[in-house]
Amino acid sequence: MKLVILDRDGVINYDSEEFIKNPDEWRPIPGSLDAIARLTQSGWRVVVATNQSGVGRGLLDMASLNAIHAKMHRAVNQAGGRIEAVFYCPDTDESHSPCRKPNPGMFYAIAERLNVALEQAPCVGDSLRDLQAAAVVGARPILVLTGKGRKTRAAGKLPEGTQVYPDLAAVAHALCQ
Repeated sequence: MKLVILDRDGVINYDSEEFIKNPDEWRPIPGSLDAIARLTQSGWRVVVATNQSGVGRGLLDMASLNAIHAKMHRAVNQAGGRIEAVFYCPDTDESHSPCRKPNPGMFYAIAERLNVALEQAPCVGDSLRDLQAAAVVGARPILVLTGKGRKTRAAGKLPEGTQVYPDLAAVAHALCQ
């Protein structure tokens, strides 16, 4: 069983400093939907793990978050792919929540709910906290240079063994060879 865990904002869709608050603001990064389709068609189970502190900050409600994710699912399905599940943490950074990346709670929830081991599972993100959460659970951290990825690489301190790719399409190409 092959599992790949993707961050959402900055990996699948364009990120925003003002948060993605409604479906109209959700716009896929070119190539990301086809990348998910390629992963799906190559036998990968695709799961999204995303911090969504905008909910905890009151910038969007659960109905809006669900509508954003419904739009993402439709777009991925239309491209021929499938996202098996979306795991999210609505808590703010100040909450010190165990589910909020860089803490590993969301990853443990994925492992439990899907009954999978996370060791060496590729985990794709654009921020240091994505990579740190992956490293804590023994998964394989992969940095993409979309979203905050270039700033993350420039800042350094990446977990040992982090692989770097230009975007999700390049990750999918590498994983599906």
